Amino acid sequence: MSFTVFIGNLPAWVTADDIKTWLAADNMVADSVKVIRNPETQESKGFGFIEAPNEEEMHAIIRRFDRAPLEDRLLRANPAQPLKGKGGPPVPAGAGRPGPQGDRPPMGGPAGERRERGGKKHRKKGRPEPQSAFAQELAKAL
Repeated sequence: MSFTVFIGNLPAWVTADDIKTWLAADNMVADSVKVIRNPETQESKGFGFIEAPNEEEMHAIIRRFDRAPLEDRLLRANPAQPLKGKGGPPVPAGAGRPGPQGDRPPMGGPAGERRERGGKKHRKKGRPEPQSAFAQELAKAL
């Protein structure tokens, strides 16, 4: 069983070594610490993961870092959840994966089907607007 802690809202300058130093200062133990970085720029994405050796240590790390002030922000720490359907890295509990719609297909029909935009703003110029039978009769009367 994994005892991984998600730690978020980190300033960009925080490294894994900084977190290891903070853990050591509080006599806490971690098997590994990883700050997630942009692969192209190597800049921190503002979150990371701490692998604790057991459940008690995981809860101690969460109590220490959740809502802890650092600069002008409050850190977030909670048990990490594995990605659903993938063997990738864990994600924070409650993170909206795969998106705000969950597993639902996009609005407007089955997955992959696009819906044409409505309204006058989105109509292409040169295309006549379809009219209802009532609108056609009204146009004849005027």
